[in-house]
Amino acid sequence: MDIVELAVPDAYRITPTRRPDERGVFHETMRARELAAATGRRFPVAQANHSVSRRGVLRGLHGVAVPPGQAKYVSCLRGAVLDIVVDVRVGSPAYGTCAVNRLDAGSAVAVFVAEGLAHGFVALTDGATVGYLCSTAYEDTEPYELNPLDPDLALPWGCADPILSAKDRAAPTLAEAAAAGLLPTFRQCRDLYAAADALA
Repeated sequence: MDIVELAVPDAYRITPTRRPDERGVFHETMRARELAAATGRRFPVAQANHSVSRRGVLRGLHGVAVPPGQAKYVSCLRGAVLDIVVDVRVGSPAYGTCAVNRLDAGSAVAVFVAEGLAHGFVALTDGATVGYLCSTAYEDTEPYELNPLDPDLALPWGCADPILSAKDRAAPTLAEAAAAGLLPTFRQCRDLYAAADALA
């Protein structure tokens, strides 16, 4: 398993070691000890989610207020998606930057997204199936959305007319969310990471 930090600090790309034979292929989706060694963080799983999307569906950008925050381990179980992580932590040296990865069932590449980062993806195939392991359970008072088509972010979705939910289409831009105090700060996130690790 190869784990590499992305251009967005605290986001990682995980490439598993695949073992094909005459029966098919096997790989470890996630190994907690290796993830902790690479990230310096433990990743407790509190909830597992699953989405299926048709080609051109864009889900995101989504995040969870800090605290409690929500780290995610995201993989594509069928088909393919273009996955984007954005650093929206106010005060981060990488604020506003993104990391782009193709996730597909064939490669089994996954992405770890730390608390405080925004995440989204666009389906490149019909029936694109994404699995998320989440560090906290969903509470409807905690998530926030950002407009994935924010012209200031200019994210490279590669899709001329993506299919969005009404909520995502109406979501604020990064600048609007920052002005409204909706975004976590880099300090809040770092303090959360340190506190969680102290409990390990």
